Amino acid sequence: PCICISSSGMRTERAFHPASMPASEKNLFVYMPYMIRRVNEDDGKGIAEIYNEYVLNSTASFEMQPVSEKEMKDRISAIGSRYPYWVCEIDNAVVGYCYARPWKERAAYNKTLETTVYLSPRYQGKGIGRLLMSKLIEECAKRGDHVLIACITAENEASRMFHSKLGFKQVSLFESVGIKFGCELDVADYELQLKSVLK
Repeated sequence: PCICISSSGMRTERAFHPASMPASEKNLFVYMPYMIRRVNEDDGKGIAEIYNEYVLNSTASFEMQPVSEKEMKDRISAIGSRYPYWVCEIDNAVVGYCYARPWKERAAYNKTLETTVYLSPRYQGKGIGRLLMSKLIEECAKRGDHVLIACITAENEASRMFHSKLGFKQVSLFESVGIKFGCELDVADYELQLKSVLK
């Protein structure tokens, strides 16, 4: 049997065979024991390690300096106490995470959230990102949020395709708004209308 996610976030087993899956989905399925659960402050070290890989080696994040474990714990506390924040755990280690937070500060935007998702490079391409984001989207819809926004570095084609497959649509492109590693970077905003998720 393959491992699936229960409504409580704990892993459960289900008799499910790859032959019964659509061909397009077979390469997305995770063939390993895993758990998707809510974040806690003890995840700060693992999350910081994942995130700092992107800070130091990619343009996926516009931060320039690595984030300390303490700073990450503070961020987890601030976001996770009010908004959905999920991690994927394999072999007692965090291998990916996602969360939603306010997109803008003004009160009229309070039903629009910005999403973030990162995976350990070792676990990319195994369907974990899709599982995490599907859980996040579902919870945001149930909370009564209206819109999710993903701000993506335009050169990050993998992330753009990933969000498109989840139903996000590109709604903007800002040119040369970031500079990292000596390169000018464009940013694309992708939007998901949550009313379509609840239908």
